[in-house]
Amino acid sequence: MALKIDLDLCTGCGACVATCPFGALSQRAEDGKVDVNEACTACGACVGVCPVGALTLEVADRSAMAAEAEQYRGLWVYAEQRAGQLQDVTLELLGQGRTLADKLGVELSAVLLGHQVRGLGDKLFEYGADKVYLVDHPALENYTAEPYAEAMSALVRKYKPEALLAGATSIGRGFIARVAIQVNAGLTADCTELDVDVEKRLLLQTRPAFGGNIMACIVCPDHRPQMATVRPKVFAPLAPVPGRTGELIEEALNLKDPVVRVLETVNAMQNEVNVAGAEFIVTGGRGVGAPENFKLLEDLADALGGAAIGASRAAVDAGWISSFHQVGQTGKTVRPKIYIACGVSGQIQHLVGMSSSDTIIAINKDPDAPIFGVADIGIVGDLFQVVPALTKALRR
Repeated sequence: MALKIDLDLCTGCGACVATCPFGALSQRAEDGKVDVNEACTACGACVGVCPVGALTLEVADRSAMAAEAEQYRGLWVYAEQRAGQLQDVTLELLGQGRTLADKLGVELSAVLLGHQVRGLGDKLFEYGADKVYLVDHPALENYTAEPYAEAMSALVRKYKPEALLAGATSIGRGFIARVAIQVNAGLTADCTELDVDVEKRLLLQTRPAFGGNIMACIVCPDHRPQMATVRPKVFAPLAPVPGRTGELIEEALNLKDPVVRVLETVNAMQNEVNVAGAEFIVTGGRGVGAPENFKLLEDLADALGGAAIGASRAAVDAGWISSFHQVGQTGKTVRPKIYIACGVSGQIQHLVGMSSSDTIIAINKDPDAPIFGVADIGIVGDLFQVVPALTKALRR
C-alpha cells in the first residue's frame, strides 16, 4: 500500500497532518499543501479525515515491489553491546548469519551503535563479519530507543540490506520494531530458527505460535529488509579467527537528542548467576510446591559449583520466584552444559527454551511427564528425596 496525494484537490486545511500518528505529513510553507515523507506506514488514518478526498491508498504494483527488492543485498546483524561489551547473542547471530550469507552469496555485515566503541570492530571481524557499519555518537552512549532506531533506519535507507537480524533481548526488542515501522518493513519476533530460500532470496523465519503449540515459518516476500529478532542461545557462535579483518565504514549522523536520558544504571541482579549464560542450571517447576522449597535447588546448585537457578512459568506465575529465572517461550532461552529439571512437567512452551542443552537431567515422579521425552537422563522419583541425595553425593 502507498499513500497518494492529489495536490489539485488538496486545500491545505491541515486535518491530515494533525491526524498522522507518525509525523509523516507536513504542509508546504508556500501554499500549505501536503507532502508525505518516508515515515509513512500507509496506515490510512489520514484518508478518512480529508474533507475533499485528496488522499487515497493505492495497492502497490507487485512487479515494482519485486524490482525494488532487487536493489537490496547483503545480510546485517545488529551488534548489541552494553557498556562497551559485545553481548553473546551478537556472536551467535554472526555465526548463523555467516552460514546464511554464504548460501545467498552476499557479504555479512555488523552494525555497531554506541559511543567510543570503535575497538569492538576487530572482534566482529574475527567472528565472521565482512563489514562493520559504525555510528559513534554521544546520544548512543546509553541505550534509548529513539536515537538507536533513528541511526539504524538511516543506515538501512542508505545501504539497503536484504535482511537484518537482532537479538530478542530487551534492547533488540525495544528498538528494532521502531526500525521496521520507519523503513516500512515486516518483523518476525522471537525466532528460534533461521534459514534461507536461495532461489527466492527469502529469509525463512521460524518461531513458536499459538502458545508454543506449533512452529510457524514466516516469510516476507515483498518488503525489504526482511527483519527478525532471534532468541539468545539458539545458535552457537563460530570459532574466532584471530587477525581476520574487514572493512570498517563509519557514518557521521546528526542524531536528535534523546527524549529520555539515562541518569544511572543499576544492576539489580548483581548477586545472581545469570541463567541465560550459565553452564549449569538447576530448574524448578510446579512440582517444587512452594517458594521455600527452592532452597533444595539452591543447595544443589551450590554443590555444582555455583549453578544458576531456573524456573518454569508455572513456578514464576505462582509467585515462588522472580521472572528473572524463567526459562521457556516467555522467558529465557538457555544452552547450558547440564540442565537439571526438578518437578518440571515439560510442556512445549518450556522445552523451546532449553531443549538445546548439552545434557538434560529430568527428575519427576510422573513417568509419563513430557520432560522425559527430551531428557538424556531421567530419574522417576520424588524430587524431595532425589535432590538432597544428589547434593549429598556431590559434596562428598
